[in-house]
Parts: sequence; C-alpha cells; structure tokens
Amino acid sequence: MVSPLVLHAPPAVGFEAPFEMLGACHERVERTLRLLERLARHLHARGDVGPAQSAARDILRYFDLAAPLHHEDEEKHVFPPLIAGPDPEVAALALALQQEHQQLAQAWQALRLDLQQVLQATQPWPASEAPTRSWQGFADQYRAHLQREDQLVYPVAQALLDAPTCALMGQEMAARRGQRPA
Repeated sequence: MVSPLVLHAPPAVGFEAPFEMLGACHERVERTLRLLERLARHLHARGDVGPAQSAARDILRYFDLAAPLHHEDEEKHVFPPLIAGPDPEVAALALALQQEHQQLAQAWQALRLDLQQVLQATQPWPASEAPTRSWQGFADQYRAHLQREDQLVYPVAQALLDAPTCALMGQEMAARRGQRPA
C-alpha cells in the first residue's frame, strides 16, 4: 500500500531567502520522486489502484503546478547572471540546465499520461504493465539535474547576486505564486 505523503507543507523558509526557498523546492521534488518510485513498485507488486490513485494525484499536482514555477524561478533569476557572467564553463552549465528543463518537461508529459491512466483505472493494474523503468529514468534524470543545480549552480549564482537583487528575486517568486513576501 502506498502511504499518503503531504507534498505541499509550508516550507521552513520564506521568499525573503530565495536560494533557501529554491533548495526547499528541491527537497519537495525529491519527496515527490520517492513517492513516484513507491507508486511504481506498488503497481508492479500489487496492482491495487485504490491507494495508487491518491499518490498519482499528488504527483500530478506537484509536477503540473509547482515544478514549472520552480523552473521559471531558475530561468528568470538563477541562470541569466551565470550565462552573462565571466566564467564560460558556468555559463555553459547554466545553458545546459535550461535545456534540461525542456527535456524534463517533455519526459513529464509522457509520465503524466501514465499517471492519468492510474487515476482512471477501475481494475487492478497488471504487474507486467507497471511503468517502473520509465518512471525510474525520469526520477534519475531529475535527481542528476537537481544535484548539478545544488552543488554547482546555486552557490555561484548566490555569490554573484547582491542583497537587493536577491530581495527582488524573492518578491518576484512570491508574486508568481500569488503570495506576498514576508
């Protein structure tokens, strides 16, 4: 049985600390990827779609709503100073990560169709049709992307941006979500 997971608990940080907020988003992505993996194992082992539908709904909600906003935050605030910066290797990495956002979005669309089938299922899921391998590929690709951002990109971008720029970044991130920064 897939245990429920709260995906949208309020983060411990606010928009006044935008890089910490981005890091908290990465933690939520990781939790959602683990839920996806548990769901795949559940469908393969048991096929019971009842509890699987709740997990599928949570995964869809996260990757349909929160993940695109997070990518937009990075593409508007994190990558541009790196691309324009003095280090060509960092600029190339930022461009590659932007491209990966597009690849992840495309991979998500295929996975999204699978999850919608789970939501619509009324019969047990055939174990032979559990998309374990393709879902794991998505999770692995996403984790590698997050790791490069956390370890290579965020520290450099944070060092490049001054306090007023970070404050504006946080305000814009909050506004995209219809919230007011603290």
